[in-house]
Amino acid sequence: MEINSSTVFIAGGTSGIGLGLALRLQAAGAEVIVGGRRAALLEQIAAKYPGIGTVEVDTTNSASIDAAQTDLAERYPALDAIVTMAGIMEPEDLLDPASLDVAERTIEVNLLGTIRLVHAFLPGLLKQPRATVVTVSSGLAFVPLAATPTYNATKAAVHSFTESLRIQLTKTDVQVVELVPPATQTTLMGQENSPVAMPLEEFLDEVMTLLKKDPEADEVLVERVKWQRNAAAEGRYADVLAALSGRYRD
Repeated sequence: MEINSSTVFIAGGTSGIGLGLALRLQAAGAEVIVGGRRAALLEQIAAKYPGIGTVEVDTTNSASIDAAQTDLAERYPALDAIVTMAGIMEPEDLLDPASLDVAERTIEVNLLGTIRLVHAFLPGLLKQPRATVVTVSSGLAFVPLAATPTYNATKAAVHSFTESLRIQLTKTDVQVVELVPPATQTTLMGQENSPVAMPLEEFLDEVMTLLKKDPEADEVLVERVKWQRNAAAEGRYADVLAALSGRYRD
């Protein structure tokens, strides 16, 4: 991904990692558009950050995604990168039947949202001389946190989907990149002040350094997430699972 010349759409880029990445990419020279469901918030972002484009999009609604794609194709004909950042993370008590609602919403946003975005935007990306799809999984895709079973499962599915997508697009000019965040200090799960989460600015610093260092990377892995990402390959899976379970156990 050419971070200094791309035109990038970040779905779910109105806060946290998504907005932070948008601002970093803009500073590097990219043209950036952020998408979200709330028009008022998008207006605030456009006013506060001149040059950042906005579009309303609800990743749980295929018609909304299609409308956003049509809009962006008209306004930004050079659009050559998308980042499927939209996601939710909520705790679930699997002994409580009400947790099924959390599970269904999580799958709708995190997994189906990613798949819908890829299907909607891929035809346009294939028309560009060079393009990029960035999916967003998590360290929890590789070793789960017991408190958020469906979140973990959706992120593992995003990882698997990304691997297949990359192989299917091998003979095209579309690069497929997986961004794998660790626990990061954002409002997701109320982690903005968590001592076990990585400070957001440190995470963004390292991500931008990695993107500059290796624009052809398949995965973007900050050092802090390798503890989870490589746990199984390095024979540490049981230990990492136990550490995560112990950290969040009542």
